[in-house]
Order: sequence, then structure tokens, then C-alpha cells
Amino acid sequence: MDLAAGLLYAFFAFFFILVLWLHREGKREGYPLISDRPSHPLRVPIEGFPGVPPLKVFKLKHVDPHLLTRQERDLTGLVESADRFGGSPWVPTGDAMRDGIGPAAYAERADVPDLTFDDESPKIVPLRAAPGYTIGETDPDPRGKPVITLDGRIAGVAVDLWVDKSELILRYIEVEVAGSARRVLVPMFLATINSAGTVRVISVTAAQLAAAPAIAMPEQITLLEEDKVAAYFGGGHFYATPERSEALV
Repeated sequence: MDLAAGLLYAFFAFFFILVLWLHREGKREGYPLISDRPSHPLRVPIEGFPGVPPLKVFKLKHVDPHLLTRQERDLTGLVESADRFGGSPWVPTGDAMRDGIGPAAYAERADVPDLTFDDESPKIVPLRAAPGYTIGETDPDPRGKPVITLDGRIAGVAVDLWVDKSELILRYIEVEVAGSARRVLVPMFLATINSAGTVRVISVTAAQLAAAPAIAMPEQITLLEEDKVAAYFGGGHFYATPERSEALV
């Protein structure tokens, strides 16, 4: 066997191993396969060949690696098949926004706050806990102004703004729900503020804003809570009213 033939066979071997590796890496989402029919007799998870790769661990600066080895969410009782044949779409059985289904789904991130790189303090905090951070003089200040939702109702009052100290942008509007002392965070990028400071949130109704996910600590938000809040209000663009999830014509 000459050098050219040896190199050709080496390339074949490399390419074969590469295809197997890529096929194995492609099984990180959606595997092992399990029948979507609970009464199906073959409920044994199917991995195929090659098998499912081990969980990947991302070594981040502020998050312990063991917090990242997670399992997929159990959606039992939260969704049902739209039809009786395999592969039919899942439809939510309850409140899809609160259950985190479809467009309102969120990732199971670590339940710890994101930290700054310099002093390793919580990165996203309210302005009341961020000395030195203020709103620009030419920008409207929504604090103390009403928050109007999709249904035209005043859902609450903006009481504070949450700043990202690393990116130097505002991330959330803290809203005190009308008629109660409950406070929720509304993603800044899903709200509009007019020149008078009035806040408009068209992704949810007043009742849905009042039921938005809460955070555990009054002056910090965790990575998991960030995803839940963003998913809830983002999912409202599809689930807030029955008309939004229907065809245009």
C-alpha cells in the first residue's frame, strides 16, 4: 500500500468517525425517544446507535457546574395531544403562560443571580440599590406613572426600574399591581413609555400582569427567574387572548 492509498483510507476512517460523533451530538435534545402515547406497550426509551451522549457541563464563572446538569421538565398533565395519531402537536390543558408551554416555555437555568465581573455583585438590581445609576435627563421617568395593559386597564403603577450594571441598560420595570402590594417585573423590551412616562404593555392583560411570576428576593433576580419572566410576557403575544393563537383568516 503506497502513501496515497494510506492517506485515502485514513480520510475514510476520519470521516466515518466524524459522522458518528456528529450524529451522537445531535441527540442532546429530544432523546431518548419515548412514545407520546401513555398506553403504548413499548414505553422503553429508544436511543439508537450511537447512544445518547452524557450531559454537557458548562463551566461558567459564577455558576457551579453541578447546577447545570439538569433534567428535562415533566409536562405530564400540562399538555395533551391535539389528535390521536403519533406526531400530532401538543396543546396546553391549562394556563399555558403560567405553565410555561410553547411560546411561553423557559429554560431550567441555575436559580442564582448573574454577577458582575469586577466586584461579583448581582448584575441586575433596582435603581434604589444601584448608587450612581440614574435615568438620563432627556428620557421620560416612568416611576410613579400608570401601567396600561392590552385590555386598556390600569394594571398597576411603575415603582422602580432595574438596571444591568454590566451592560448599562435598563432591563425591567418594577410594577406594583393595582389593588394589592404585590410587585412584578416587566421586561423593558416588551414595554413602551411615552413622553409623559406612562407605560404600555400590550403582551398581557391586567389580570395576567397581576399573575406574572414573582421573584424570591426584592432586590435581585436569578437566572431562572429571568427566563420565567421573559417567557411569561413573551408568551402573552400568543396566549394572552384566544384570537392571538388563531389563524389570521
